[in-house]
Amino acid sequence: MAEHQDKEFEEMQVLEQQLHNILLQKQSFQMELSETQSALKEIESSGDEIFKLVGQLLLKVEKKKTTEELKNKEKIIELRLKSLDKQENSLTERIDSLREKILGSMNK
Repeated sequence: MAEHQDKEFEEMQVLEQQLHNILLQKQSFQMELSETQSALKEIESSGDEIFKLVGQLLLKVEKKKTTEELKNKEKIIELRLKSLDKQENSLTERIDSLREKILGSMNK
């Protein structure tokens, strides 16, 4: 019985680590999404000339093309965030279920 509890506890720890990693990824994508949306707002309020920092160079770029690229990037990031949300919810449910099993068997 104790061996079974140990395995469940170890599995819960692994799942919690996976959940932690997903939360870090989500945070990173949320920051990237915020930066992308901010860049889109700046482009909308700018004139026809826009520049992009590439390495140590500032290059003049097409406003329309750059806007399209940023909107595509925004869509991709939003899809990744939705996927991470689903993974987060699934892991949370599994962790909660294991926690209940462990606590239930400890109270017996």
